[in-house]
Amino acid sequence: MRFPVTDHCDGERFFNVHDRTDHSFADVLRWLRSRERTPWPDAVVDPPHPPPTAADRETLAVTFIGHSTFLIQVGGMRFLTDPIYAQRASPFSFVGPKRARPPGQPLETLPKVDVTLVSHNHYDHLDPVALREVAARWSSRAVTGLGNAALLDRIGLKDTVELDWWGSVEIGGARITYVPAQHFSARTPFDRNRTLWGGFVIEAGGRTVLFAADSGYCPHFAEIAQRFPRIDLALLPIGAYEPRWFMGVVHMNPEDAVKAHRDLGAHRSVGMHFGTFALTDEGIDAPVTALRRARAAAGLDEGDFTTLEFGETKVFPA
Repeated sequence: MRFPVTDHCDGERFFNVHDRTDHSFADVLRWLRSRERTPWPDAVVDPPHPPPTAADRETLAVTFIGHSTFLIQVGGMRFLTDPIYAQRASPFSFVGPKRARPPGQPLETLPKVDVTLVSHNHYDHLDPVALREVAARWSSRAVTGLGNAALLDRIGLKDTVELDWWGSVEIGGARITYVPAQHFSARTPFDRNRTLWGGFVIEAGGRTVLFAADSGYCPHFAEIAQRFPRIDLALLPIGAYEPRWFMGVVHMNPEDAVKAHRDLGAHRSVGMHFGTFALTDEGIDAPVTALRRARAAAGLDEGDFTTLEFGETKVFPA
């Protein structure tokens, strides 16, 4: 597949512009041999939360379903981000990172989804079974990065828009822009960086929401702020970060996420990408605990950058 040659694509493969994210096989072996993994519980049972109701055009509300899956309601429209309901973040049902807690809200409890946002093709973000159910249930449009539409089409999402970084599409009165992230893509050992990765900015009803998906800390957050000087809410990853020498370039830790929050000038931020799959070496609760410390060190209030309970819906006032 051919793509436009840009500062982040050579026509066939994509790459990061601020730092390299490639690790050698020797690096992988070093991590596997030296890792000090904090054990996770086999299962976590969270207190139930009521299903989200459809919000009006004046309301900004988000429901944290788990990992990087949110229902975002803004401007009278509903967006579902990286829906993953699989038991494992893996191509196999019998091996790979296993879900430690169930999704905070089943798909059948959600109001009608207008747009599905798929940030990139990693197994903890692109779940074919969940996407197939989304397509069957709502026939919602999908927005993703370059190169991902073919897979989504095979899954059953027939009305997919592919975007390059900074590309935009208008759907139902909302403007959706695909924004840069420092990460990578792959679903097999042979397709690394053949499709693009990124986050999304949603502008609707006079509000602006950033879903940052997966990213290491880098100048992209300041670049996003230059183009979107008023971000009402940023959804930022805070987990899957240990060990730092291996994960730091592609996954932010809470300290990095606080810096990203400040770079963005976000009015409020909510943490994600934690507490669901044991992808790396930190404990299940470590990201939330570390975010409290990082927030205090930066002089931020809890309302400035917080996390939601799994299944919780929060309404953010104007």
